[in-house]
Amino acid sequence: MAREKKAPGQKKKHWWNYLGDAYRITKRTFSWLPWGLLGAFAIGLAIGLIPAIVTGSWLQWMLLGVVFAMTFPMFLLLRLVRKASYSQLKGMPGAASAVLDNLGRGWNVKTEPVRVNPRSQEMVFRALGRPGVVLVSEGTKSRAGRLLTDERKAIKRVAPSAPIHEIMLGEQDGQVSLEQLEKKIKKLKKQITAQEVAALGYRLEALNKNSLGIPKGIDPMNARPNRRAMRGK
Repeated sequence: MAREKKAPGQKKKHWWNYLGDAYRITKRTFSWLPWGLLGAFAIGLAIGLIPAIVTGSWLQWMLLGVVFAMTFPMFLLLRLVRKASYSQLKGMPGAASAVLDNLGRGWNVKTEPVRVNPRSQEMVFRALGRPGVVLVSEGTKSRAGRLLTDERKAIKRVAPSAPIHEIMLGEQDGQVSLEQLEKKIKKLKKQITAQEVAALGYRLEALNKNSLGIPKGIDPMNARPNRRAMRGK
């Protein structure tokens, strides 16, 4: 098979490009980031410098200090970039899709909403994994709750025994914040095998064909941050 040709002007991104993306994303939320990285660098260097002065063993301690000086800023950036990304996504239609798409291996994620209220822009997204089917809604509890009920009934028609988990995304009582969504999903107990996940995925394809389209002006794909940048790669 012939290799795909790159689009004209498209350049291959290297790890330092993704690191730069992570820095820019984080700095938009945390303006103190440059000073924080500088402080983390200084602390790492001091860990090697102080013992070197005390013991007189400059070589081994300074080498260790340099390693810490490079590692600590990277660790700080990795900790902050995801918080910054979620902070910038909060309140945007389709923000749940960004979190679901970041679940990783073992998850089959429907990146487009499976249920949509075109007028009020409530949405329901679906992910499939070892815990079963996870439905995540966006919007007010009452209207989003109706969408969740409709999707649950539709799933039960094609897979009556499938375990289904419903999560409401938002800031109201009983809802889960965007920052806590991934953690909550990953805490769900595994209830089905990988083979059952695959079989259930085939059944859900029938629902995908009949799912509602995305209303005009809403594009969750554009709301998603760069996945590599969120991981600092």
